[in-house]
Amino acid sequence: MKKLVTMSLAIVMIVLCSCEQQPQALISTQPGPIQAGENIAVVPTEYGKVRGYIDDGIYAFKGIPYAKAERFMPPQAPDKWDDVRQCTIYGPQAMQPTAQNWRGQSDRNFGMQFSIEPMDEKESFVLNVWSKGINDGKKRPVWVWLHGGGYSGGSGNQFPYFDGRSLAEKGDIVVVTVNHRLNVLGYVDLSGLGGKYSESVNLGMQDLVAALQWVNNNIENFGGDPNSVTIDGQSGGGGKVSTLMAMPSAVGLFHRAIIQSGSYLKVAESEPTKAYGLAFVKALGITPDEAYKLNDFSYEELARAERGAMEIMTEEGYTNISRIINPTVDGKYIVQHPFDPAPPEFAKNISMIIGCNKDENRTSPLAQASIKHAQGAAPVYVYWFQWQSPVNDGSLGSCHGMELPFVFNNIAMARTQTGGGKDAYEMADKISSSWINFVKTGDPNCEELPEWTPYTPEKEATMIFDNNCKMLYTQDEI
Repeated sequence: MKKLVTMSLAIVMIVLCSCEQQPQALISTQPGPIQAGENIAVVPTEYGKVRGYIDDGIYAFKGIPYAKAERFMPPQAPDKWDDVRQCTIYGPQAMQPTAQNWRGQSDRNFGMQFSIEPMDEKESFVLNVWSKGINDGKKRPVWVWLHGGGYSGGSGNQFPYFDGRSLAEKGDIVVVTVNHRLNVLGYVDLSGLGGKYSESVNLGMQDLVAALQWVNNNIENFGGDPNSVTIDGQSGGGGKVSTLMAMPSAVGLFHRAIIQSGSYLKVAESEPTKAYGLAFVKALGITPDEAYKLNDFSYEELARAERGAMEIMTEEGYTNISRIINPTVDGKYIVQHPFDPAPPEFAKNISMIIGCNKDENRTSPLAQASIKHAQGAAPVYVYWFQWQSPVNDGSLGSCHGMELPFVFNNIAMARTQTGGGKDAYEMADKISSSWINFVKTGDPNCEELPEWTPYTPEKEATMIFDNNCKMLYTQDEI
């Protein structure tokens, strides 16, 4: 009997020691209950009440309207509603090429597991919110996520692991993800038509400002602090973050910024984008005087005209037009290039994190970091993500987008991408803790990492994210 008791105690000690050595996320637990109903998770907004649900203690709201817009027109406030509006499922993504929904069989697509979503032109002005508390008077820092996909595709639910529940729970922050107009509907510059189209430029960016304005006006009811907002984006989302820093209409709507694999110094110039807008109308077979017919075309016809306008521009002698359906310096909404030669004065107090991944063909963040540092105001922190995925014989490596499930602390939702092993959970704990601290304070330092010092051109301080995180101080070492 004594031997049996001793053996049982030994087994218990082994189990306890094993649990202590594992990150909390590795300890197998059953998810908590879902609570949903007519009187559960109801929050007032300036347009009407919305009803979400409670996911294991975290309030979730999906598909909240933040704006509306007619085709090629600036965003307006959404229509008000009288009844409580149910906001418990994601809204549709913005119109985009069907390739965004189906990308074919490949190791990368197996890893990334892109969401397949419906599209809608009028109903995609929506955002999603996660929070630990609502209507409780507590002011939590807010993290607003801007999806990638360049300026042509993607959504706030582009990947399953864009779910904000985990970060809201771990960091006690409010997480917001956003959909907005893309490609031909969001970035064709029609301001050259004049008249009612004089404001028809940078529409996708105008949408994002409208979303940030919604956050500013409503997020307190969701437990958030409108005076502590961080914007973050990856790839094209990083470009949107840079661009927002050059938009006077966004001043005061965010206070910190993170750019992941999307360093973006310049946007397009106004003269060629206006010329492209006129070529786009011509490709549709109408004259500028017939611009009222733009509402008569299907999205597929508009997409074909997008390509036809490229051919017209080439015939007219324009070169380097591959990125012309992009944000442009229009003089009102975007007043200058975001980081060329320097960010505008009104952005100097925005602290930043800038970084990229080892195995991607992307612009190095060091040039943008140097320009930011030269302003002599808020600090900038630089990282280099080197963690390698073991999935599919290691073919993914540290590819474009590999860091995303780590930032969202959602490894369990991204096992095809990360492998779901112990190292992945540990890495996610480090990165998400750092991001949470930056969202709260503007400083990414945390107990899980070595001291992360701000970047200077002299020392080139760079945090290396890998199984053994470390600081390096010269570009040659990276």
